[in-house]
Amino acid sequence: QVQLVESGGGLVQAGGSLRLSCAASGGTYSSYVMGWFRQAPGKEREFVVAISSSGGRTNYADSVKGRFTISRDNAKNTGYLQMNSLKPEDTAVYYCAVARIFSTIKGVYEYWGQGTQVTVSS
Repeated sequence: QVQLVESGGGLVQAGGSLRLSCAASGGTYSSYVMGWFRQAPGKEREFVVAISSSGGRTNYADSVKGRFTISRDNAKNTGYLQMNSLKPEDTAVYYCAVARIFSTIKGVYEYWGQGTQVTVSS
């Protein structure tokens, strides 16, 4: 069992930045792939970015490439999502999750955080 807790969400102006954190406990976090997904009201939950257990491989959705950066600190059992140049269309609840294998498919991820709201105003 892995417990995940996101933090760092909030309200920002378009063009601003925000950094989300994902704190893990109850498992061997360093052995898992970590990913971020988001869900806007009335929309399907969508893949944002994933990072391998060692941090050596990443994959970004086209919509965030060049603006968002994923990282992890396994010694702290924590993952991060740095979000720059935010747009109103980035508004969503952001979830972190972990998986045994590297994937962009939400069904592959086994444990999920509670989500944190990110709102970008125009």
